[in-house]
Amino acid sequence: MQNVFKMPKVKVNNIEIAYETAGKGTPFVLIHGHPFDHTMWDLQVEAFSAHYQLIIPDLRGYGKSSLPKNSATRFEDYATDILLLLDNLKVESFHLAGLSMGGQIIMEMFRQAPSRIKTLIFADTFASPDTPEVKQGRYDAALRLEKEGMDAYADEVIYKMFKPEHVSSMPKAAGHVIKMMKAAPPKGAATALRARAERINYLTDVLPKIDVPTLVIVGRDDEFTPVAKAEELKENLQNCKLVIIEDAGHMPNMEHPEEFNKAVLDFLENVNYSKKSL
Repeated sequence: MQNVFKMPKVKVNNIEIAYETAGKGTPFVLIHGHPFDHTMWDLQVEAFSAHYQLIIPDLRGYGKSSLPKNSATRFEDYATDILLLLDNLKVESFHLAGLSMGGQIIMEMFRQAPSRIKTLIFADTFASPDTPEVKQGRYDAALRLEKEGMDAYADEVIYKMFKPEHVSSMPKAAGHVIKMMKAAPPKGAATALRARAERINYLTDVLPKIDVPTLVIVGRDDEFTPVAKAEELKENLQNCKLVIIEDAGHMPNMEHPEEFNKAVLDFLENVNYSKKSL
């Protein structure tokens, strides 16, 4: 997508948010994870845009979106940015999906604007707060990225982003992930790590309030967010379906895109059918 057109940008919240759109119909917003950009969803665009109007932004500090020059970034700001982008695009209500950090951002979007969200799709994410060790690890990683850049980090974590053997057996997809990570601005990635470390407890503060249909998807072999974390989400959501993608790690949307796409489209179709039959 990004190689065909110059991405449009909108000024919101003292920054510029770049985004892509595709397709027509009910708006469907896709939020990428760390340390990626909107092209993380490239293998979903054709399938989803056949049915929905896709809106796929680069989060602040990633891809072609900027960071504020002088003010600090809170985790809540990532959600506010996207809601303001949607205001600018005159999108009132929408389906919403996010992977990993993107999944936590969509929890925050629901906290800020619950009436606007039709459905939530949580991919390879979790709602509980970080342990003190994980929190400190985010701060340590932020310092490292600012000091060393993204290359060594990317070469290490690819084996957790994908199921390890897929790094060699799926070279095109794995190469795309490595390219995204190495292209991520170190300051943007570090900013997100620090903001994420200070996020609220979405498990207790937000999940009990979610009253829209939800889908939780997770790779069976995800090391970052194991199946147990996906099951924790399901147990704390009122109207939730859980799908486990076999033979996948942290990025089933890229490791097994056809299966991932089918799970999402089947879920949305069932939601739409249920509403029509009421």
